[in-house]
Amino acid sequence: MTKAPKAPAKPAGKPAAKPAAKKAARQKSPAEWAHDRLVMYIRDFERELDAEQEIAMGFAGDEAGILRIEGIGFFDPDIISFYGRDDSGTKTQLIQHVSQLSVTLRAVPKQGEEEAPRRIGFQLNSGWTGGDSGDASA
Repeated sequence: MTKAPKAPAKPAGKPAAKPAAKKAARQKSPAEWAHDRLVMYIRDFERELDAEQEIAMGFAGDEAGILRIEGIGFFDPDIISFYGRDDSGTKTQLIQHVSQLSVTLRAVPKQGEEEAPRRIGFQLNSGWTGGDSGDASA
């Protein structure tokens, strides 16, 4: 059995390296945790869509139809909001307490024949939370 080589001696005059201190994990609010998980679910869902489909959200327990998701935001400590357009193209926002969160992700036909399907998963963790007015406007 061979021995592992010895670590070289520290150079003269230099202090020994200190072990890296573990960074204290920043505490996330329930809203931020929910937001981060929703982003993960959306990204995973979009990977399974074909070139003729886009992601939308169904309103669980509601007959309001769907929301073509354009963005997701949160307001600490416990509010999640979804921005987008409904079936008729009307600007829509759902504001929900995290304890009531129930989301159905749906694959819907893309809107424009000539356009590529819209994918939002890559945008969601870039720090955008819905425009200056908080209503998803630019």
